[in-house]
Amino acid sequence: MSHTLIVIDVQNDFCPGGALAVAEGDMIVPGINALMASADAVVLTQDWHPAGHSSFAASHAGHDPFALIQMPYGPQVLWPDHCIQGSDGAAFHADLNTDRADMVIRKGFNPAIDSYSAFFENDHKTPTGLEGYLRTRGIDRITMVGLATDFCVNFSAVDAAKLGFDVTVQMDLCRAIDLDGSLIAAVEAMKAAGVSLTS
Repeated sequence: MSHTLIVIDVQNDFCPGGALAVAEGDMIVPGINALMASADAVVLTQDWHPAGHSSFAASHAGHDPFALIQMPYGPQVLWPDHCIQGSDGAAFHADLNTDRADMVIRKGFNPAIDSYSAFFENDHKTPTGLEGYLRTRGIDRITMVGLATDFCVNFSAVDAAKLGFDVTVQMDLCRAIDLDGSLIAAVEAMKAAGVSLTS
């Protein structure tokens, strides 16, 4: 089986000092770089929001960051403004080996809908095109790492497993937000979907 490493959202805004910082988000970068050598292909995902995105708390009067609201496609956590297109916060962490990437998938660029997964927007129907790329490359085995375990890594891994890929999440090369127990829920969701969790 051909193997790809999918690196989820290792961007400045998700690292310490960023707008939506994940604790120790920068600590996983050296291990991710080392893991790239064993992959047949490397894909990076990049949160890429327009200013005023509908998932930002600032776009909803009277709502604070991390509040949960209902959107036409379902429940949506409202986030601090982050990963705005072209900003330093949206850039990959400076130490990440981006030269090794075969492809970069940008997600969350539709202003009306968020996109946690590398495969689908949050309506769970609109594809990013990543599945087609992997199929045409003959890739059926995926290892995922990155930020954050309980949101974009989780959604990406579950979708990949549902699409029939053999999926492993290397937990020691991920870090979580852990919002109101979201990490425990994410681990259970990944296990239920058949995702292998290793460290």
